[in-house]
Amino acid sequence: MESTNHHINYNKRISFAGALIAVGIVFGDIGTSPLYTLNAVFHNRVITENVALGSLSCIFWTLFFQTTLKYVIITLRADNNGEGGIFSLYTLIRRTSGKWLIFPAMAGGAFLIADGIITPPISVASAIEGLKEVMPTLNAVPIIVAILIGLFIFQQFGTEKIGKVFGPAMVIWFGFIGVLGAMALSHNLSTLKAINPYYAYKMLTNHNGGFWLLGSIFLCTTGAEALYSDMGHCGRNNIRISWSFIKITLILSYSGQTAWLLNHVGETIGNISPFYHTIPPSIYLPAVIIATIATIIASQALISGCFTLINEAIRLDIWPKHLVLFPGKIKGQLYIPAVNWFLMIGCVSMVLYFQESTKMEAAFGLSVTLTMLMSTVLINFYLHAKRVNFFLVVAITGLFLTIETGFLIANLQKIKDGGWITLLIGLCLFMVMFIWWKGRKIKAILTPLVFLENYLPTLKKLSMDESIPKFTTNLVYLTSSASQRKIEQTILNSILHNGTPKRADIYWFIHVNVLDEPYAMNYSIDTVAKNDVYFIEFNLGFRIEPRIDFYFREVVNEMIANNEVDVSERCEMGYQNTKMGDFRFITMDSFLSFDNDMPFWRNFIMKSYYNLKHLSVKEHINFELDKSNLVVEKYPLIITPFQHTKLLRKVIRH
Repeated sequence: MESTNHHINYNKRISFAGALIAVGIVFGDIGTSPLYTLNAVFHNRVITENVALGSLSCIFWTLFFQTTLKYVIITLRADNNGEGGIFSLYTLIRRTSGKWLIFPAMAGGAFLIADGIITPPISVASAIEGLKEVMPTLNAVPIIVAILIGLFIFQQFGTEKIGKVFGPAMVIWFGFIGVLGAMALSHNLSTLKAINPYYAYKMLTNHNGGFWLLGSIFLCTTGAEALYSDMGHCGRNNIRISWSFIKITLILSYSGQTAWLLNHVGETIGNISPFYHTIPPSIYLPAVIIATIATIIASQALISGCFTLINEAIRLDIWPKHLVLFPGKIKGQLYIPAVNWFLMIGCVSMVLYFQESTKMEAAFGLSVTLTMLMSTVLINFYLHAKRVNFFLVVAITGLFLTIETGFLIANLQKIKDGGWITLLIGLCLFMVMFIWWKGRKIKAILTPLVFLENYLPTLKKLSMDESIPKFTTNLVYLTSSASQRKIEQTILNSILHNGTPKRADIYWFIHVNVLDEPYAMNYSIDTVAKNDVYFIEFNLGFRIEPRIDFYFREVVNEMIANNEVDVSERCEMGYQNTKMGDFRFITMDSFLSFDNDMPFWRNFIMKSYYNLKHLSVKEHINFELDKSNLVVEKYPLIITPFQHTKLLRKVIRH
């Protein structure tokens, strides 16, 4: 309750520091979209008043409906003990709504990660390509690749020190684009009439394909999902207050660019974004430097967001386990090496394949449109769970589904121009999640649980049988069973039947329960048989580092101090420096037996699952178990026993 109240107060609290952090972390993606949104609209297109005013009108109302209404006002209310993001949203409704909602959650997460592979390249490329105005022959690709590689290499050191400058740097950026936009707008104030939605309607119903421009216009709101995902870093109200400032600067920037476009009707913008055309020549190079810094910060925030997303997927058991590191002292800061290098390869490949930001725009936006559709589905069930008026929920859901379906249809034209890449990546990531989720379910069904009480006499007898060499003083098994009186049959087989029985003074069974909330830490102890068998359950938030080896020793030492465990009669007591004695952790690891005869689909799922398992981090690394006290045992998993024709013995005649 105390943890929950803390997060409620945290989300209600408004502070200058919190708002500054929000500007630096939350709005980087959406804040750098003015670099390329209108460039995507007018690429290879002659500037017309209808399209210029219509685009600005669409941008204004898209930011209102998608960003302000959907995310800032509605979705930010769905906080999971202070945390946001599509997986946090799913955890809020998974116990009260249909089990099938795991599929839109996985799809949304997969396409959001896929979007994270194209966002850093297009942001950095859009900034660096501004140099072509003064150096037309510049090959920007090596510079873009070098910046991206440096950015990913730096991830392992954390952002604790430089993170403090993110907020002030992005405040400078937003102030800069706001002032630039206001200056350009002052040359044609009639541009502001585009706020009238009639101009959006006029462009969208134009017979020259105005509707299909929505695919490019959608780029103005691609950072809205990241805004929700980063709620845990800054707090809901800090994000809302900051958005008021951010939105004004964005509207000014887009309006200024549109004013420039209206002053150049009948021309083409060439290879330079309208954003750079609004910059006075005297500050052009400093502006490019500021834009580059802003895109690097935005990319950094997006990469950190991907780490958080994958970590939550791991805790939900819908993604293979990876090594998760905590490089800094900032609460919640993560670093996942495997994900970092995967993203780096993906980002660099995008740059090498597309070469230019204008070509990357063709692949950008399609995947995040699907993410927004999935989040709308989940928000619908969240609002129902909160007992919001039925007709209001239907109206809200219908509004967002209509808008996002329109954007999706317009974005489908991008498939042939490169959108297929992010779509394919998203589908592959979804398949990884589905295979891991389905494989674990099949494995769980085939791993029977037995009542521990039925084996207590045998375990007590084994513990006292001095004719069998003692394996260890404390024998510790990690169990997936959430029931304190049940464990896997494979664990009992390990103790009693696999080779020489494992004699120990005390048998410990540990279950790690990952909670839906982020930072909770507590445990419970069930004394199954005093001084013989204990069951410990650790309840850890999904952002807590699972140091099970350390936590276990802390718990046992506390139990000894409280006389909950009596170790005074152990014969080796006088020779050891620790009261708890020696201990061994045993982890059980299955492998797919050759004695399986599965149908094609199940065979594909399980073989893929075990291939993913080979690539994932081992259980002892995930739970930070010391190798010097560790034994890993493998056992075969038989899903569908092989049926064969009975062998006939051939009689040999002499």
